[in-house]
Amino acid sequence: MDKTGKLFALAKRYLVGGVDSPVRSFAYVGGEPLLIKAGRGCRVFDYDDKEYVDYVLAWGGAILGHGNHRVVKELKSRIKSGLGFGTTNQAEIELAAQIVKAIPFIDKIRFVSSGTEAVMGAVRLARGCTGKNKIIKFINSYHGHADYLLAKAGSGLATLGIAACAGVPDDFVKHTIVVPYGDKNAVKAAFKKYKNQIAAVLVEPVGGNYGVLVPDIGFLKELRSLTRKNKALLIFDEVITGFRFHFGSCAQFFKIKPDLICLGKIIAGGLPIGAYAGSAKVMNRLAPLGKVYQASTFSGNPIVMQAGLVTLRCLEESKNGYKQIKDLNEYLCFNLKKEAQYSGIKLKVAHYESMFSLQFLSKIKFARFYRLMLDQGVFFAPSEFEANFLSFAHTKSDINETLVAAKRAFTRMEKENAVRKH
Repeated sequence: MDKTGKLFALAKRYLVGGVDSPVRSFAYVGGEPLLIKAGRGCRVFDYDDKEYVDYVLAWGGAILGHGNHRVVKELKSRIKSGLGFGTTNQAEIELAAQIVKAIPFIDKIRFVSSGTEAVMGAVRLARGCTGKNKIIKFINSYHGHADYLLAKAGSGLATLGIAACAGVPDDFVKHTIVVPYGDKNAVKAAFKKYKNQIAAVLVEPVGGNYGVLVPDIGFLKELRSLTRKNKALLIFDEVITGFRFHFGSCAQFFKIKPDLICLGKIIAGGLPIGAYAGSAKVMNRLAPLGKVYQASTFSGNPIVMQAGLVTLRCLEESKNGYKQIKDLNEYLCFNLKKEAQYSGIKLKVAHYESMFSLQFLSKIKFARFYRLMLDQGVFFAPSEFEANFLSFAHTKSDINETLVAAKRAFTRMEKENAVRKH
């Protein structure tokens, strides 16, 4: 057994399933999961020093790539002053100001420690502002693991084939209305059925938790209209998409102004973070100014804030990088489909800007392709229901290396299919 395998065997002794998040277990693709020791640029290394081109990128957070020298340099300098104090700090203020400047429709922000916390805070705030209890979310959208948000969720639940999460009482989801994405009539019907009871509509502007779901901008604008008409708030969950497509929010990209926006991942450069933001009128309902309570020991941690601050400075200075990774992603996705087609493999590649996902005719075929790619040093998300990402560190050479590996994988799968038929 190699060092990585021995380490995972030890992990299973002390961690549930050997992981702290279910998708990391590779249950969807089978076999031993990847354990990563280090990362540089768009490459990661396991504990046997095998190298991989990384398209997981800390589940989308590492947009600059791993170990960015500016981020590392500033963190080394900052960490000498202490790890955390539970008080407001300068980097926290500066990061808040940077985000507000980049997203002009928000006035104030509240930092938390995860995307789940950000959405929980935003939903509670929406309920506090409106005095209503119910929220609308969409089938197969994932907004974190709060009990009332796990109704018909995507992401890990879909990956593991869990229709509903055990341990969530029916009473906890009775105020969550789940409708199909893109079905404006279903949304209208919900507002009609629950007249004056709906506090907010919660939506991912670009779906990233049931594969990549290309946005329906017309539908998003309809949500904006319906929420205003029914005096409900519109919440954009941009934990994945914030600062991923340009220097700002997806909402700006689509020229839509939600009442609240949730952020995470990229705004901390790979460290744990979440945030929710909106107008002063809405945000001032939060304690200590208002009666909607939310608190967190590690919110605004100075190390995390410094990482976010330098990351956003790098992104602001490299705005052309967004076009580069979009172009690389289109090149990758076009050629993945072409190579699959040449080998008679049916493959659906969904992509938008710098995100993509892969779907085969069966889970078995995806798992086979996945393992063949991993053997050749390419690390994709280990589920068809998770998104893959490009970073500013990816180059055309990395993409071509991936395509060569894919061609070999498709050819191998074609030969295996031929043997089975005979």
